[in-house]
Amino acid sequence: MNKPSINHNFRKTLDSQPPQLGLCIMYPSPGVVERIGGDWDWVWVDGQHGELGYGDVIGLVRSCDLVGRPAFIRVPGHEAGPIGMALDTGAAGVIVPCVDTPAQAAQVVRAAKFPPMGNRSYGGRRPIDRIGRGYAEEAHEIMVIVQIESPEAVINIDEIAAVPGVDGIFLGPDDIMLRRGYSMNEPRTPQSLGADMEAVTNAAKKHGKIAVTVGAGAGMIELCLELGFQMIVCGGDVAMLATTSKQLSADARAIVEAAKAKAAPDGNRTVMKTLY
Repeated sequence: MNKPSINHNFRKTLDSQPPQLGLCIMYPSPGVVERIGGDWDWVWVDGQHGELGYGDVIGLVRSCDLVGRPAFIRVPGHEAGPIGMALDTGAAGVIVPCVDTPAQAAQVVRAAKFPPMGNRSYGGRRPIDRIGRGYAEEAHEIMVIVQIESPEAVINIDEIAAVPGVDGIFLGPDDIMLRRGYSMNEPRTPQSLGADMEAVTNAAKKHGKIAVTVGAGAGMIELCLELGFQMIVCGGDVAMLATTSKQLSADARAIVEAAKAKAAPDGNRTVMKTLY
């Protein structure tokens, strides 16, 4: 058996086979990743807004390893502790929200990278158990992705993208729309997001970084492709559960109503014909 490695070769794949399509996971169910994770190229484990504790996160990363897909963990903030814990799971990378300035981006890099570039604390239990005490020597393969989620961040995007150690810049569509005065019920469109998306991809191309965003629906996916995004989140467990449940429920209720309409009356009660 080959020795486990921290290197998922994902950056090489991004360079040769863009775009890579991602699945967002917010519920603590490793079985979901085992069942459908392989349909996607990478998995976004949402430790910021998802219903996940540390035990859930590491279980999801293990499931990603099982299906051979790199896991990227979104942490709640910029603090070194949570960033280090997320990377100690053996994840392929970390996604850090609300990075508005190059100084914040540099702080994130310092927390996520080992010396000499950063100051990440050494000693992750899972990496040592799987790879050995030399795992820090491979840790340069880990990707640091910062989220651009405000008008301030867009203004500073060129300087943020230029920060050494930042590997990717991720436009967060909901937060940027909210901060530009849009309702969360308004659709994501080229009119509402196009300029911000283009600012991110331009900066990414200029500085050799990976451009990341969420592309839901055919129109937004096509726009992501046109602008050159290399990592595109196209679906998630929440939307899949909700959409499929609503559709199956509607289909079943339509069958019931159709059967009722065909039922033969028998006094005051209705004799139902077979439903299925």
